[in-house]
Amino acid sequence: MPQTLKVGLFVSLCLAVLGFLIFRVEDWNPLGGESQSLEVVFDSVAGLNDKAPVRVAGVRVGQVDGIGLEGRRARVRLRLEQPVQLTEGTFATLANAGILGDKYVELVPGPSSAPALPAGTLLEGETPVSFDEALERFDSLGQSLQELSGDVSSRGDLGSSIRRLLDNLEATSADIRSLVAANRGQVDSTVANFERFSGTLADQLPELADQMSRMLDVVEAVIAENRGDLDQSLGNVRELTDNLKVSVDNLNDISGQIRSGEGTLGKLVYDDSAHDGLVSTLSKVEEGVGSLSETLDRVTKLELELGLEAAYFTDLPDDDDSGGAAFQLQLQNHPNRFYRLGIADYPPGRLRTETRTLITTLPDGRVETTTIEERREDDGDFGINAQLGYRWGDFDLRAGLIESNAGVGVDYHALGRRLIVSLEAYDFSREDDLEPHLRLTGRWHLNPNVYLLGGYDDFLTDDTDSILFGAGIRWRDDDLKYLLGSVPLSF
Repeated sequence: MPQTLKVGLFVSLCLAVLGFLIFRVEDWNPLGGESQSLEVVFDSVAGLNDKAPVRVAGVRVGQVDGIGLEGRRARVRLRLEQPVQLTEGTFATLANAGILGDKYVELVPGPSSAPALPAGTLLEGETPVSFDEALERFDSLGQSLQELSGDVSSRGDLGSSIRRLLDNLEATSADIRSLVAANRGQVDSTVANFERFSGTLADQLPELADQMSRMLDVVEAVIAENRGDLDQSLGNVRELTDNLKVSVDNLNDISGQIRSGEGTLGKLVYDDSAHDGLVSTLSKVEEGVGSLSETLDRVTKLELELGLEAAYFTDLPDDDDSGGAAFQLQLQNHPNRFYRLGIADYPPGRLRTETRTLITTLPDGRVETTTIEERREDDGDFGINAQLGYRWGDFDLRAGLIESNAGVGVDYHALGRRLIVSLEAYDFSREDDLEPHLRLTGRWHLNPNVYLLGGYDDFLTDDTDSILFGAGIRWRDDDLKYLLGSVPLSF
């Protein structure tokens, strides 16, 4: 079996195993059905990024496929990759995947008995309370506590207020005694009526009176049995009264110390230096919260995408390796800027001219010198890709290293970013005055993670031009993204 075929089979097997592992870990469906589009309007989508997940009951069913501004509200287009039954009453809300997690769109379907949503329905989205609003409410709470402390300090002696309350209770008790004395006659009459009623009951219902007597005996026995508990309860009441008196005295002492500016609370209320220290501390807390908010905002905006592809070149000479592969990492921390790093092993290698000199001694003693120039290809080395990109509408403009040579590239996104057409130019100083290396490729995405590759490579050079085709996969690594998000980048 030729060495080239062995290498090709080994690379294909590695790609198949890697693809299988990625599908199992990420739970992808490369052959999924047609996607469903849906649009939602929100008052605010702060922190929500394009390509963010869309979930139903916590299960990913699609992703955000565009965010725009409609008047003073945000309009978000959702692309559902799995069939979801949406009925009237369905709404959307923004949620976080944990404390430091990305924001995503949560769809809450309506009742199953309701009719299905008509095509083109515009859903209303609910925006949760943001982190800044929560901080503003916390600040309002601090101001309310400060006003409350001022009210406490302006109320005066708490002991005198309690003393006035006791005087009022004593006056009310005297009024009640006077009221009872004024109506004593009516009370005596009521008692006499009750006695007559008791006599009647004793005459007419002796059995009932007997039962009542036995019941009273039982009650007396219960009281006698629990007399100790009653005495203990009364003792507890007396002890509680004494403790209350001590507490009132302590409150008087505390209010006096506050009034005189003693202690921590007194200094806080009456000492300007303590107030200034508290204000300084709150300012530092506010700066820390702002720094934390900035860090969280940077992490949520950072996007990290990885890709792996393999291609076969059909028109290369038989002695050339016709297979190649590439790995790519794309980092995007700005809506219009990205950085692309990777390695590639694509044939043919770099063309170079090798000169050999042959010296031959003839039978007659003469010496002939022959110079032979051969054009060879260096292959087997990986090329480095390191490019800075700028996104302009549907175009991505790139410049940097392409397969370890200076070059530029442009990508055009069409059909809802499912088709990407790319043109790359690099290796401008090739030997033998060869034209620069140009490569035209197209990528058709079967779904957001799997695509097919085809194109025409080095089409300005007759010896090395070739048609190529292959496939690739791409995915997002959120864990690595959070790790990179903690690095103090300043792009």
